[in-house]
Amino acid sequence: HPGVTLRFPLRGQENSALLVWTTTPWTLTANMAVAVHPDLSYVRVQWKGESLYLGADSVDRVFPETPEIQETVTGRAMAGWAYMGPFDELPAAQAVRAEEAHRVILWEAVSAAEGTGIVHIAPGCGREDFVLGQQHHLPAVAPLDEYGVFRDGFAWLAERHVYDSAAPIIEHLRGKGLLFRVEAYAHRYPVCWRCGNELVFRLVDEWFIAMGKKLAKPLEALDRAEVDANLRYQIMEATKQVRWIPPHGLHQELDWLQHMDDWMISKKRYWGLALPIWECPACGGFDVIGGEEELKRRAVVGWAAFEGHTPHRPWIDAVKIRCSHCGALMSRIKDVGNPWLDAGIVAYSTLAYRHDREYWRRWFPADLICESLPGQFRNWFYSMLTMSTILEQRPPFRTCVGHGSVLAEDGREMHKSWGNAIWFDDAVEKMGAEAMRWMYCSNKAETNLIFGYVGAETVKKRFLIPLWNIYSFFVTYANLDQWTPADAAETFSQLDRWMRSKLQRLIRDVTDALDAYDAYNATIAFQQFVDELSTWYIRRSRRRFWKSESDDDKKAAYTTLYTCLRTLITLLAPFLPFLTEDVYQNLVRSVDADAPTSVHHNAWPKATPALVDDALMAAMDVVIHASRLGRAARNQAGIKLRQPLAEARIVGDEAVVTQLRPLLPLVADELNVKTVSLSCQEDDLVEYQLRLQPQILGKKYGALFPKLQASTARQDANALAASLRSGVGVKVEVDGQTVTLLPDEVQVEAVAKAGWVVAEEQGLRVGVNIVVDEALKREGLARDIVRRIQNQRKNAGFRIADEIETYYAVGPTLAEVFAAHGAYIAVETLSTALHQGEPPEEAYVETFDLAGEELRIGLVRAEAKKETPVDADTAGKKHHVRSP
Repeated sequence: HPGVTLRFPLRGQENSALLVWTTTPWTLTANMAVAVHPDLSYVRVQWKGESLYLGADSVDRVFPETPEIQETVTGRAMAGWAYMGPFDELPAAQAVRAEEAHRVILWEAVSAAEGTGIVHIAPGCGREDFVLGQQHHLPAVAPLDEYGVFRDGFAWLAERHVYDSAAPIIEHLRGKGLLFRVEAYAHRYPVCWRCGNELVFRLVDEWFIAMGKKLAKPLEALDRAEVDANLRYQIMEATKQVRWIPPHGLHQELDWLQHMDDWMISKKRYWGLALPIWECPACGGFDVIGGEEELKRRAVVGWAAFEGHTPHRPWIDAVKIRCSHCGALMSRIKDVGNPWLDAGIVAYSTLAYRHDREYWRRWFPADLICESLPGQFRNWFYSMLTMSTILEQRPPFRTCVGHGSVLAEDGREMHKSWGNAIWFDDAVEKMGAEAMRWMYCSNKAETNLIFGYVGAETVKKRFLIPLWNIYSFFVTYANLDQWTPADAAETFSQLDRWMRSKLQRLIRDVTDALDAYDAYNATIAFQQFVDELSTWYIRRSRRRFWKSESDDDKKAAYTTLYTCLRTLITLLAPFLPFLTEDVYQNLVRSVDADAPTSVHHNAWPKATPALVDDALMAAMDVVIHASRLGRAARNQAGIKLRQPLAEARIVGDEAVVTQLRPLLPLVADELNVKTVSLSCQEDDLVEYQLRLQPQILGKKYGALFPKLQASTARQDANALAASLRSGVGVKVEVDGQTVTLLPDEVQVEAVAKAGWVVAEEQGLRVGVNIVVDEALKREGLARDIVRRIQNQRKNAGFRIADEIETYYAVGPTLAEVFAAHGAYIAVETLSTALHQGEPPEEAYVETFDLAGEELRIGLVRAEAKKETPVDADTAGKKHHVRSP
């Protein structure tokens, strides 16, 4: 922009002027005053035969050479000085007698950081100037019309667009001898967010609802009379009756109400809600019409043109009425209403408030509204609270959920021009609608959501795919065994009872969360449940589903998993309506024609307290914790889980040991160990090493310190460590002296015993014996062979239940493995026979390196003994198991 410095000649001071600076030359046409900071220093300088006033800090910035400083004054001393304005000759300025208004006023917002320290004030061209003008009773001239064109009354500038005015205004000022200098000045300036054009500000008349005075005390300190006389505080009272989620939404709304100005309800538009205000051109009064019947009764012109139309322009503008004050003919004002004025009466306009109060009372107030907290606390929330307070003195809703904003993955707002916007159709096509829903639900409502394809993939991996895999697992094996809910079991294992208890907790937690309008914590409960169902219940139950015999134990596993899935999809239906409907039709409707037509027609699940077993759930938490530590110990040792180990040992307090004892088979199976032992003695897993702290004891005992180390090393480290860890010092004899070592002088380190690796967390220690003898090694190799054959089955295209014959060509080490564990390998791989030697031509063959030998495996499909459909394409269960 052009930074323009110009002279404002002072009245009563010959050949003297104020140096005033601006970057918006068009606003000079509306100048009414100049402002200085009361406490800044200003100087009068002599420059080329004239005296000029400006801020002391601005001299070096304004003048190319240092001028002679003749006087220094404060801004406060300049207050009231009169000057001649740059455009006093314009008819618009003369109409408001601007020449008489021109004076120096005080304003603490004036800065010495830019310009001359003297700011020109145009109340018709900006909010701050307008407010300052009101405080100093300055007239206001609005130079521009709604198109940004100078109005009549601005002489040679009339009909010129503001964007084209800077250069001619500068030349005009030069011609009048007022221009001091022009510079190109880079600075921040508001622009249109959509097109990027510069914004200009203009003064217009608008209509407002008065909110009342801003009293300098909190609502609680007001008496009843003060509240009743002040709409703003009445709204605040209604606001406090609402439950706000998040809670800080209440404080945000109250802060807005405390400090807001009057509510501007009009807009300079054509389309929109026509304000029902008729203004009298004769007496200046106005009438507000309360409805169509009143308008018809008072209409004297134009009713025929309006009748049958909605109350919008142009039809309603045809209606004219008589002024209730002077009888003159009145027209409707041209303004339309602020859209929030209309939105604010939704609790009344949509519920027949004016015509059927009984119907309205049945639905009022709303249980819940939900919108953006950053955007709506001063818009929709505010407008509804205001209108409802005016009409009924109470809020129109009980609970308000205010959510954050949706941002692009780069953390910025989405804009097409920035290239970071994602269109809805593209998102649905590429992410999937359910992934989008889960992203929204699993984000805390009050926090901003980072929305994008990376987040969608994360959601799928963490929740949607595990959920689908559980469903796929069930369908696959239920089809294999032709299990249906009619085959439900009545007795259940500890693992089943734990899972069914967890299901009741899920029902409770999700219901409680949704009752509190808390979708986020509901998703946390869902994710934890699906994780436990997948990584613990199914993981520990796979053999129950895999085994060939259909006994009560297998039925219990099917019943438990089916019950969990059916309940889970019913609870998830509001969150994932499409996925749950798809699962429901295949899982439930395909085997139960009497079931509700849709998952969304089912009754909401209710928890069964009798199925809740808190003790079992607590014990299983310890089992899962111990198993995780055991896996961590194996990882530390670099021993894969397929390799069996001889023993795991768990050390904890008596309560933990008691909880674990009946569930040890689960731990042994999970950790792939032959036995699991329990102990309350810490030294059953670790030995202790003592390190004397030289920075403490070296200074304390000097030359005696090495002997102290040697003497301590000869003691029973475990016994010393027990005392030190309990906070008690220990005594050591050194050269005939008794030295007491304090706990903070000795570092006690726990070290796993030889042959063990230990993991510890939250007072629980789990160790695994890492000594692998030949028998264990052969068993581990057998498991490796099983894994390779299972993968080979998939590669060969065999279905899960297909029986095979397996041919193997191996070296002597692996031959011993087949000899010792052939039965296990055969059962695990559904091999009806194991043949040592080269496979036939029709076999599917793969070759592996294992234990330093070549392992050559050939697979041939055996004759099927029964129909074994393995996917969901079978009759009555026609769902195709696929990735979500």
